[in-house]
Amino acid sequence: MAWERAWWSALSPMNPPLIFDVHLDLAWNAIEFNRDQRWSQERLRRREIGLTDNPGRSRSTVCFPEMRRGRVGLCVATQLARYVPYFGRLPGFASPEQAWAETQGQLAWYREMEAAGEMVQIRDRGQLEAHLNLWQGSLGASRAMASGSELESLPIGYILSLEGADSIVTMKHLERAHADGLRAVGPVHYGPGIYGHGTDDEGPLTPRGHELLREMERLGIILDVTHLCDESFWDALRRFQGRVWASHSNCRSLAHWNRQFNDEQIKALIERGAVVGMALDAIMMVHGWAHHRSKPQDFGLTLAKICEHIDHICQLAGNPRHVGIGTDLDGGYGTEQTPQDVDSIADVAKLAGLLSSRGYSTADIEGIFHGNFLRFLREAWV
Repeated sequence: MAWERAWWSALSPMNPPLIFDVHLDLAWNAIEFNRDQRWSQERLRRREIGLTDNPGRSRSTVCFPEMRRGRVGLCVATQLARYVPYFGRLPGFASPEQAWAETQGQLAWYREMEAAGEMVQIRDRGQLEAHLNLWQGSLGASRAMASGSELESLPIGYILSLEGADSIVTMKHLERAHADGLRAVGPVHYGPGIYGHGTDDEGPLTPRGHELLREMERLGIILDVTHLCDESFWDALRRFQGRVWASHSNCRSLAHWNRQFNDEQIKALIERGAVVGMALDAIMMVHGWAHHRSKPQDFGLTLAKICEHIDHICQLAGNPRHVGIGTDLDGGYGTEQTPQDVDSIADVAKLAGLLSSRGYSTADIEGIFHGNFLRFLREAWV
């Protein structure tokens, strides 16, 4: 039976609930793009006027002030460094050791943001609940006082994730990373990797990938199946018995590219109790996007399109419990590759009104904004 939505919602778009964004490349942007995430969006953009090394320059969407304005009080924040032993289309480091060093530099940035009171690392359920109590209490005060000033001094909680595991030189390095708070790992990124095959590539996980999964399962690390090519995806699901999520992936039926999941994969994830984070990268939202050539206005692209992806997963599941938010904003692009009504991460809150108009209840929307991934973590972090 198709999932039936309740055609009402008491949620005000002016007072959205806490948003848990399960994929943000905060340290990568800080180090690779030299962005001080404490600055305002306007200041960040003005500083990059004239820079041409990336189309997203002067079009950034993520910074701490905008996260707080949009009530993004919790996120999964990445470490990212690829190993590429040859010169080619994909950028990367010449050795896994160099990639490891890069991730440690990113970790150092997170530690500095903690010391500055801007962020707080979440490693377990107790820390998660304490952070939620802090933010929910301040959100309640914000609603009562019709002001967002209560949120300005709150630290943003982050759970550490590794996007692509090339930097894991040995399993001892994985143990060290786990001790430093690493709680989720995606074995591959784009193309071939040490541990398997990613987006735009083919093939199962490598023998080292099988070893990685065994160690992740032993340590209780979440498997992020985002970026796994189809063969590596199915290989990973067969071998890994731990908890699985997809931090930032959409539906292939609505955006035909192997970066997205087909319906069979989505159903398999639902059976495993996974939650899929919806990404706001235009290339992942519509059919036929030409990278670095297409523009959002060419497709009339708005946030309404991501609602179609949400609908699709909810219909496959028969309920709204397997969808969340994983924007991937500023993931190597800016507003030239986001929906037209997304100028900053704060605009994710607009989904409340859009989903309400499509018949999602208050409970459904709160589940999508934070509740589904929080339930996942509470079950994983016993």
